[in-house]
Amino acid sequence: MPGLIGRKVGMTSIYSAEGKATPCTVIEAGPCVVTQVKTQDRDGYEAVQLGFGERKENNTPNALKGHFKKAGTTPKSELVEFDGFEGLNLGESVNVELFEEGEFVSISGTSKGKGFQGVVKRHGFGGVGQATHGQHNRLRAPGSIGAASFPARVFKGMRMAGQMGNKTVTIENLQILKVLTDKNLLVVKGSIPGAKGSTVIIEK
Repeated sequence: MPGLIGRKVGMTSIYSAEGKATPCTVIEAGPCVVTQVKTQDRDGYEAVQLGFGERKENNTPNALKGHFKKAGTTPKSELVEFDGFEGLNLGESVNVELFEEGEFVSISGTSKGKGFQGVVKRHGFGGVGQATHGQHNRLRAPGSIGAASFPARVFKGMRMAGQMGNKTVTIENLQILKVLTDKNLLVVKGSIPGAKGSTVIIEK
C-alpha cells in the first residue's frame, strides 16, 4: 500500500460548531524522497523506497552515502519500502498531498517502553483475593501459575510479569481530519503509538 514516513508531533483537540471536542494527533508527514525504485526484473518484486529525516554526513556509512548520492539527495535517517506507487522516479518527493481529508489510514509506530512491569499493569489482573482475606502483602501478585504433578510445567504464553511496551503497534482505520499541505502536517482523529518525536508509518 502507498504511504509516507512521518514524525509524531503531539496531540491536540478540534472543536466542532456545537462545542464538541475531538482528540486528535498531529503528524509531520514527509516530504519523503524516493531513494530507490525496485523492479520485478532486477529485484523480484516492485516497491519504492522512501527516505525521511536528515542524517549527519559524518555518521553515515560510505555504502549509504553512495546510495543517497545516486538518488541525488542528502542522507536520510529513515528508510521504508512501500508498494502501490506508480510512475515515481529516483529523487522525486512525495508529500502529504498523497492523502485526503476524511480518508482512513493505518499508522504504525513503536509504543512507549514501560520497562519491567507486573501482571496488574501489564495484563490487568485484579490481584490475589481482590485485596481481601488477609492478603496483607500479596495484593498485586499473579497467584497460581501452574498445576500439580500434571502437567508439571508452566504453559507457554502464560500471562506473567515482564517487559512491557517498546514494540511495533499498528492502529487501523484512523480518520484524517485535516491535511495542511503548506506545513506538511496531518491531523488524525484519536491517538497513535509512540512518544513525541518518534517515527511513524502512515499507509492507505
